[in-house]
Amino acid sequence: MTTRTASCLCGQLSATCEGEPVRVSVCHCLDCQKRSGSSFAAQARFPADKVTTSGAANIFHRKADSGEPSEHHFCPECGGEVWYVARPFRDLMAIPLGRFADPAFPAPAYSVYEERKHAWVAITSEGTEHYD
Repeated sequence: MTTRTASCLCGQLSATCEGEPVRVSVCHCLDCQKRSGSSFAAQARFPADKVTTSGAANIFHRKADSGEPSEHHFCPECGGEVWYVARPFRDLMAIPLGRFADPAFPAPAYSVYEERKHAWVAITSEGTEHYD
């Protein structure tokens, strides 16, 4: 079984995931742009019962761009978000792909909120579904 560990920049907070992600996606919504500090966010979702966390986390609650509540867990030392939980995927933990520091991580299967995508961004992975 594949095991991957994601962590914040200082390494104090981590999430170890067993098995393959159930969803890998790229989101271009304005909230994800702000959350990631980039033009889009890429994340992998794992069943919560397949993720073990370690370290202290601060939690930020907010209403997502969709209008649904979301809960963001980040390191109190370096400020890096390591996972979040948002509807409709309440039983899944979403982990930013960059937290794994693995260039061989599986490509996204979904690219969403593309109507808000920066004009210069192109998600070209084979088999990726595109949604506005």
